[in-house]
Amino acid sequence: MRPLEGLRVVDLTRVLSGPFCTMQLGDLGAEVIKVERPVEGDDTRAFAPPYQGDEAAYFLSVNRNKKSMTLDMKSERGREVLWRLIETSDVLVENFRPGAMDRLGFSYAAVSARRPAMVYCSISGFGNTGLMKDRPGYDVIVQGEAGIQDLTGAADGAPYKVGTSIADLVSGLNGSQAILAALYASKVTGRGQHVSVSMYEAVASLLTFNASIYFATRESPKRRGNAHATIVPYETFEASDGWISLGVANDELWKRFCKAVERPDLTDDPRFAKAADRVRSRDILVPIVKDIIRQRKRDDWLPLMEAAGIPSGG
Repeated sequence: MRPLEGLRVVDLTRVLSGPFCTMQLGDLGAEVIKVERPVEGDDTRAFAPPYQGDEAAYFLSVNRNKKSMTLDMKSERGREVLWRLIETSDVLVENFRPGAMDRLGFSYAAVSARRPAMVYCSISGFGNTGLMKDRPGYDVIVQGEAGIQDLTGAADGAPYKVGTSIADLVSGLNGSQAILAALYASKVTGRGQHVSVSMYEAVASLLTFNASIYFATRESPKRRGNAHATIVPYETFEASDGWISLGVANDELWKRFCKAVERPDLTDDPRFAKAADRVRSRDILVPIVKDIIRQRKRDDWLPLMEAAGIPSGG
């Protein structure tokens, strides 16, 4: 038996953040009923090609383990059907712009009055309150506003968005986590809760050590390409036939690395002896490591690093 079996979720979400959230609940065993608009359905049904069969691969990627129905929530008949569904469900998830559910007559207050134990989750770009609440929450916009793009890309290049839709995905993760916490609380109190997830705040929370660096130094973190701000070497390096990722995150791993690449002199070099020394001497050490790695093929390095217990990958 999966942990959420017997739980029913009304999924009013579309595109990515909400569907990723509800998909996780479905993976855990919940019955997820996806409510889509008539004719067009979820926007991602048109995010194609590629297709898998006659469905967009994008749509399928975040809508497994769900049942689906269409409903015109602006019609009286559609609202009646939705109320019947809500009255037999435990969780409602929506990612419309703030105020949209209120105008349709399905605000948290209205739903809670009829279904007090309901856990009601709202995911929006910039939260349900504040000056930016009415702005659309597209992933690329939130990545830029929250600072992720300014940390991504070459040091001397333009800001880049992350290669996956990180703002949508982390918001969906936050939503599912908060829903589970609210469900746990409802078992004790008998009352549901309104879970509100701001994509902007979810992405800003990922800044973690970058934010701490700013608070410690009052200097904004800069783009470093593949380099890490406080660990060296911890990035990608080019072997003679391809690229490998290398993570030498502490002094013991540094000693193992120096032994594995047959450079014991680096272990004894005071410029690289401790983790903080390696960070301070980044501009000297990284070119040395680059020269070492490019001398062999990737398939030579990876088994060697694995045997030495050094985190690496290709």
